[in-house]
Amino acid sequence: MIQSDPVIAWLLDSDPSIRWQVMRDLLDVPDPEWMAERAKIETDGWGARLLSRQDEDGQWAGGAFLPAGFDPQEWKEHGQPWTATTFSLSQLREFGLDPACGCARRTVKLIGANSRWEEGGQPYWEGEVEECINGRTVADGAYFGVDVSPIVDRLAGERLDDGGWNCERIRGSVRSSFASTINVLEGLLEYERSTGGTHRSREARRTGEEFLLARNLFRRLGTGEPADERFLHFLHPNRWRYDILRALDYFRASAILTGADPDPRLGVAIDHLRSRRLQDGSWPLDGSPAGRVWFEVDDGQGKPSRWVTLRAMRVLRWWDAQPSINAWRQFQST
Repeated sequence: MIQSDPVIAWLLDSDPSIRWQVMRDLLDVPDPEWMAERAKIETDGWGARLLSRQDEDGQWAGGAFLPAGFDPQEWKEHGQPWTATTFSLSQLREFGLDPACGCARRTVKLIGANSRWEEGGQPYWEGEVEECINGRTVADGAYFGVDVSPIVDRLAGERLDDGGWNCERIRGSVRSSFASTINVLEGLLEYERSTGGTHRSREARRTGEEFLLARNLFRRLGTGEPADERFLHFLHPNRWRYDILRALDYFRASAILTGADPDPRLGVAIDHLRSRRLQDGSWPLDGSPAGRVWFEVDDGQGKPSRWVTLRAMRVLRWWDAQPSINAWRQFQST
């Protein structure tokens, strides 16, 4: 496949987990071609490398959320470790491991039989107690074909009055968190993509989206100032953390699933995304969450990132293709 765009060529000169998404989302190649590339994740590159670190019982690093034998001092000194089962599963989902492949089916079965949450000893696919963790568990479970409907129903009932979620709710928080909300929204979207969702899950997704949209994805509702300047910086992997590119990629996926027009309130975040593009057409990695990892999948902070660039390009391609947005631009300019 020869491409004249040097950024596309740079993206394709990468791992299968990036290449197949470039082929599908940026090049519109026929399904059999990108699916053949996606199938390589199980045997080549980062996907195969991560699968090779799996324990015999199906887990990673001997634990659900934390590695076995974890010393809290490590978190304090070096950051949260990202090697345990939940973060490894989420990364395989991000890579695009085919949920129908043999290793995926085996993994799901083994985790269900052997993995327990450190918080209370619950079986893995029954979920934990925190909304952030359960949102990702729903996303991973739905993607890999697990029935996570009880967790979905629970999350729908844990919304706060402002429409979103906060992992600190059980400790008295009454305001939604950007990070908790995006984690839950991604889970509910994957559940809806896999099953069609329920009236309750779709309504929960609607109110969670409104929480973010009313704040232009990053602002305080009262003052209009950034709720956190870090929301405007581009992370990878996000893990549980929030930034506007993660939110924009979610809204793109949501619109594609439902056929909805993009909401004009995304425009401020879109403008910021455009402003961060480098002269060579790529986007930089502003940072990665500190802590133990199996291996790196980017070239380092401050350098052009294939992952950030892939997500940015497909968001802008989707946004710029919408007739409703072009009409809105013309209205704004008059």
